[in-house]
Amino acid sequence: MDQPRIEAVLYERMEGDRVRCALCHHRCVIDPGQTGICGVRRNDGGTLHSLVYGLAASAGIDPIEKKPIFHCLPGHDSFSFASVGCNFQCRFCQNHTISQVDNCGIAGQEAPPEQLVAAAVNRGCRSISCTYTEPTVYFEYAAEVCRRAREAGLHTVFVTNGFMTEEALDVLDGSLTCANVDLKAWSDRTYRTVIGARLQPVLDTLERMKGRGIWVEVTTLVIPGLNDSDGELQGIASFIAGSLGAETPWHVSRYHPDHRYRTAAATPAATIHRAVEIGTAAGLRYVYCGNLPGEDRQSTFCWKCAALLIRRTGFSVRENRITTDSACPECGAAIGGIGMGGQ
Repeated sequence: MDQPRIEAVLYERMEGDRVRCALCHHRCVIDPGQTGICGVRRNDGGTLHSLVYGLAASAGIDPIEKKPIFHCLPGHDSFSFASVGCNFQCRFCQNHTISQVDNCGIAGQEAPPEQLVAAAVNRGCRSISCTYTEPTVYFEYAAEVCRRAREAGLHTVFVTNGFMTEEALDVLDGSLTCANVDLKAWSDRTYRTVIGARLQPVLDTLERMKGRGIWVEVTTLVIPGLNDSDGELQGIASFIAGSLGAETPWHVSRYHPDHRYRTAAATPAATIHRAVEIGTAAGLRYVYCGNLPGEDRQSTFCWKCAALLIRRTGFSVRENRITTDSACPECGAAIGGIGMGGQ
């Protein structure tokens, strides 16, 4: 199949037909005939093209909780899609079969934005999620899907590593409802040596999203020996509470060995429980366990009176007691999020 191409946004032309991409903080300078770090944006004679516009490597319907997003229309279905590619090279990637282009090449089924939005509406979804891989690298595709989805009355979700530039956020302005951002470590050294990126741009993106009114949730995959120390977890929790707000959900997820990082064992449940305690002590109202089925901490409790508000089993909402105006029925405390009330 011929690779569909569309001219990229956010780049500048340079001497010798080189281009500089301004979509993420790598700001790759790309020679003619080459791609950036993501592998899906190519310089063709001085014009930067996206190689994945309209190509869905994965598409389907998920519970919104699977993103994980717990505080946007809990219990609803989200139409989810992705193209191949990523601007990170995480050695522990859980989706490496489609995120790393050197493994899978440019692959996918033709699925133009209008087709995805129509499918979401026809199947009763209330949101569209750009997920599975990094939506920043298929940005033109994701941005157009989000624009059309908002016009159709749907909410929109980015599940992202947060390495996008402020210019990219400008393009998305008004079309993105919420985001789950991976905050993978509290060490810039870890970001540089294990992930192939930097920490500060991710923190900047989180603060900018919050400032623009995007509902933000944060996920940390807790990996033994890498980011599971009390200092690391306290750093992340304190940043979320202090810079994003106590109402920001933090998902601390259990790691299982994968990809090129198999020396670490699966995360002990006790480590995840400790992370929950650290987040709570930092003042966070909603700290959730991920990849630990059956845990109470997958449910939502009132931050003020501790009443059980949303009972979850895995990714399924079994009960939602929050009032239609997003308040606790017991004490009246406001519960942060979008459309939190039971339907």
